Amino acid sequence: MKPDKAKKIALYGLMVALAFTFSYLESLIPFNFGIPGVKLGLANLVVVVAVYIMKPPEAFSIALIRIFLAALTFGNVYSLAYSLCGGILSFIVMYFTKKTKLSVIGVSILGGIFHNIGQLIVAAFVMETIRLAYYLPVLLIAGLITGLLIGIVSKLIIDRFEKIKKAR
Repeated sequence: MKPDKAKKIALYGLMVALAFTFSYLESLIPFNFGIPGVKLGLANLVVVVAVYIMKPPEAFSIALIRIFLAALTFGNVYSLAYSLCGGILSFIVMYFTKKTKLSVIGVSILGGIFHNIGQLIVAAFVMETIRLAYYLPVLLIAGLITGLLIGIVSKLIIDRFEKIKKAR
């Protein structure tokens, strides 16, 4: 195996393990905003970083693997549906906005907002009502705040990663 390929596989495994670990830690933290479904989204930190340092299929697969592992380990079919829809929509938005002049923080904010929108879509489908749209402003604010926090930390990690890469 070539050294570059081994490094790539190691990075990929590390990212999946880190995302899964963050999902687990978040399930242990009694972090409740008093708003159903709102979480900090620690595992999304790994996905935001992956969007910037890895190829799109690799970053997308990290997001999907993390969602499936977390749902199988500490969730259920409904948590899988909510996370999957939110995660896919979030990834698509982050992937395309990364190509614009938007900063890492801006991309992360949009990722957080669209993750919540994806979950609201699932909730409307499960509950069979569009009346849940009243909840959208709350979810937009929550996505903005969590996306901002995750974006700030992601930017620090990405900058450090690029500095290490240039030093080699």
